[in-house]
Formats: sequence, structure tokens, C-alpha cells
Amino acid sequence: MSKDKNPRRVADNEARAKLRMLRTSPQKLNLVAALIRGKKVEKALTDLTFSKKRIAGDVKKCLQSAIANAENNHNLDVDELVVAEAYVGKNLIMKRGRPRARGRFGKIVKPFSEITILVRQIEEQA
Repeated sequence: MSKDKNPRRVADNEARAKLRMLRTSPQKLNLVAALIRGKKVEKALTDLTFSKKRIAGDVKKCLQSAIANAENNHNLDVDELVVAEAYVGKNLIMKRGRPRARGRFGKIVKPFSEITILVRQIEEQA
């Protein structure tokens, strides 16, 4: 009496990885995500390696996780993978403050965000 296997949430030629609680704003993270959308995975990894953005290292780690999921869990060919989707979401916001002049209070928000990367295997046209 075991439970039925969960159906896959993505197609048979896709794999996904999600990284949560990234300490950057979604707007800044989306700039890095736009850098890799639609590219082949080896080109995307190269772009992230040489990017000057601080958060690019974490996005690279998430992309490597999606590639590993595709290879190990779904038996997809790594050489034919493309970053199909890379989208960003909001997460928790830490609210801090700083006393200012004349009894006022300067609000400081420290946003967190999350990124989801979906890689898809495409057959190369010969």
C-alpha cells in the first residue's frame, strides 16, 4: 500500500531548479536572468562566469543544478540543453531603519528574491 508516484511537473524533455532566499532585489536578479534566457547552457555558464554582477555566482550554481537534474534524474543530453525559462520572484523583505534628524526614521528595506531556471533539450538541426 504505497502512494502513487507524483506526476512530473515539467515535460519529458525539461528539467528545473529553484534557488530561494537570494539576498538581492528581484529587479537586480532579473538583469542576470535576462542575460541567460534562451541561450545554450555552455554559453550561459560562460556568461555567468565572467559577469561582474555579484549575484551571478549564485545564478550559475542554480543553472548547474538544473543541468545536473536534467542529466541524472531525467537522462537528458547535456550538449543539447537550452535555458528555456529563467524567471524571478519576490521573497521575504527584512525591514530595518536608521534614526534621522528631527525625530524621523529612515526606512531601510533588505529584499530577498528567488530564481527558477528551466532547461529544455532540443534536437539540433543537421
